[in-house]
Amino acid sequence: MPEYLRTAIVTIHQLPSISETLWLRIIGKGNVQKQAIDELEALSPDNPFRKAALELLYNLQQNLQVTQNQDEEDRELLMRLAPLYQQDREQAIQEGEQRGLQTGIQQGERLVVENLLKVRFGEIDNELQAIIEPLLLLPPEEFTPLLLQLSREELIYRFC
Repeated sequence: MPEYLRTAIVTIHQLPSISETLWLRIIGKGNVQKQAIDELEALSPDNPFRKAALELLYNLQQNLQVTQNQDEEDRELLMRLAPLYQQDREQAIQEGEQRGLQTGIQQGERLVVENLLKVRFGEIDNELQAIIEPLLLLPPEEFTPLLLQLSREELIYRFC
């Protein structure tokens, strides 16, 4: 090929088994592909390369499922990747649930702080509003006694 085309021919089965060639080896065939999928499977679930590769492979899976003339290797690839997709999906669900739980806890703590301020000082004006975020940086077992014991001026002085 002429140099200006910047073209190269890659023989996938001759690539070294290193992380830089993993994606190419995954789209290879036979044992090369099987070994590459094993390597992908061995990556930690939070590895960014694993997540990106699984996303691309999921798109490939969708395209292969639409294709009527799948060969045996395509079906084997889909079967081999199915557990990885399931594992990735379950992890995403768990992360979402964890974030939802964490958000709920934070909203609950905010309500407790706001209610304690309202009960003690009537309404929450701008000065009291300004101390809510710094208060929420403390664990509940620390901010609750402060809200119950310190005066309005002491709270504002300490957290503003």
